[in-house]
Amino acid sequence: MRVMVLVKATVDSEQGFVSTPETMEAMQAMGRFNNELEKAGVLIAADGLTPSSRGKRVAFNGADRTVIDGPFPQTSELVAGFWLWEVRDMDEAVAWVKRCPNPMPGPSEIEIRPLYDMAELS
Repeated sequence: MRVMVLVKATVDSEQGFVSTPETMEAMQAMGRFNNELEKAGVLIAADGLTPSSRGKRVAFNGADRTVIDGPFPQTSELVAGFWLWEVRDMDEAVAWVKRCPNPMPGPSEIEIRPLYDMAELS
């Protein structure tokens, strides 16, 4: 089963990455966690995203397209980073997330979403 693991954005992450001893320590801890995922054969892809101020959205309405420049409101609904994992089931994904270092200073949230399996849809 493939899952997308989404690290939700925070007010801090929307300010952009600032190199401090604390953030560098957090990055090293996350690097060690990613190494564990890789060794276990779980990790397919992972990366952090820049703040939404550097992004764009394209809104669709029939044939019309409207480009919307960031930053985007409702920080708690934005994504700051992601993993793509191959796991046995959702329980394994949850177990891995529980082992993850806190991805943000202070409270944060990680969402796990299964990818569609086209074989199951047929």
